Amino acid sequence: MGDLLGEKTAFTESRCGQHLAATEDALYVVGGKWTLRVVIALLSGHTRFNDLQRTIKGISARVLSGVLKDLEINGLVERVVDPLQIPVVIEYIPTEYSKTLKDVILTLADWGVRHRKKITSRM
Repeated sequence: MGDLLGEKTAFTESRCGQHLAATEDALYVVGGKWTLRVVIALLSGHTRFNDLQRTIKGISARVLSGVLKDLEINGLVERVVDPLQIPVVIEYIPTEYSKTLKDVILTLADWGVRHRKKITSRM
């Protein structure tokens, strides 16, 4: 695992276990089928529920609602209600903390592009 993280030396069993646990924690938060799609849509400026649902093809209202609740619990989105507008407007605003995922998302997307090219070049 050491080389994967840019280190020259191999991890001890304890250090490897720490990295596995940290990775599992991260995947627990963002590893759902729809979670990163919702985060990307939020970071791209889509903030209203119906707009998010239209942007993220195939997600049901029930699933989107659940993902947004989980993101709120994890401090990645803030639910803002404007009762002064009629009808009441509810927006889901990405937090500053959610912006810490940008580099992870960009790195993952870059790897996905390279992986797709590798796999399709074999066919």
